[in-house]
Amino acid sequence: MRLANKVAVVTGGGSGFGEGIAHAFAREGARVLIADLREDAARRVADAIRGAGGEAAACRADVSLGADVAAMRDEALRRYGHVDIVVNNAGTTHRNKPILEITEEEFDLVYAVNVKSIYWSARHFIPHFRERGGGAFVNIASTAGIRPRPGLVWYNGSKGAVITASKAMAAELGPDKIRVNCVNPVIGATGMLEQFMGVPDTPENRARFLATIPMGRMSTPADVANACLYLASDEASFITGACIEVDGGRCV
Repeated sequence: MRLANKVAVVTGGGSGFGEGIAHAFAREGARVLIADLREDAARRVADAIRGAGGEAAACRADVSLGADVAAMRDEALRRYGHVDIVVNNAGTTHRNKPILEITEEEFDLVYAVNVKSIYWSARHFIPHFRERGGGAFVNIASTAGIRPRPGLVWYNGSKGAVITASKAMAAELGPDKIRVNCVNPVIGATGMLEQFMGVPDTPENRARFLATIPMGRMSTPADVANACLYLASDEASFITGACIEVDGGRCV
């Protein structure tokens, strides 16, 4: 198994990409702490993993709050004794609409969840990784961070910040054997789909978005999970500061 004896924390693990990542990691032998703003969703995923023979637990965490991220770390240490991998997957967006229609509250939420969460993750997990002699962060950014489009200006900017911060972290933390990598998914059929599109989720509206993806489909949780699995595994032990586009050619 590719993650045997590893412990992973997956934020936003109660649905969408995070749920797919949690299942993939558990299948490959990891013990997984699933953190989500909705504790019932995290518990549902953890129960499903245990039902399939894996090992998982759930906790509630608002990743924009330092106290919640510290508690999430402490829960993982209490249950499993150590942490090897942190997948910063939790994210949000503002609805696709013109820049001057974005409220300050929407802006603040996007940056708190998408960017400040990386800050808190770094503050609370780097000391533990240093004590253990290494660790791995996998940050879920977006194709929006490297090929921004109209209507999602501040979301684009938040994901660009995640990409740049991840590369800077990789450069600074390399001597500590702490790896930091990104995965950039293209739009997927998750709970935020209509917000990204800014229009109802109809076959006609989906077709407009699919026309921009050379491989002709959206990303799936399994697509994203497979990229995360590689970056979190020892197979990628000499890879840090990388961004893998999981986008069917969208960014070519």
